[in-house]
Amino acid sequence: MNGYQITFLTQQRQQVEGRPVADWLMGVAAELGLRGATQWAATQGLDHRHRVHAARFFELADQPVCVMMVVSPEEAERLLARLQAVPLPLFYSKVPAEFGLLGAVGNASPGD
Repeated sequence: MNGYQITFLTQQRQQVEGRPVADWLMGVAAELGLRGATQWAATQGLDHRHRVHAARFFELADQPVCVMMVVSPEEAERLLARLQAVPLPLFYSKVPAEFGLLGAVGNASPGD
């Protein structure tokens, strides 16, 4: 299947609706019925103003966090329209992707 890989870059301290943005994005993915999303924390990042953000031993609020989703074109439209409705500056990248599931039997998913 063809679609897009959409990656959101944020920081642990950035919040929306009282939740960390990365956790909120995971909830939006579930709300929209997307196939899945993956969230991971990075050790260090450089923002558009050339400032370094990093996880420190005593302070994790500045830790960079990524959320990645692989979606169909229709899902990408719904997702970006949903996010556009929220007053939140959120950096993302959207690149074409081919995706599928290998080795599946019936409707089984990896980890089932």
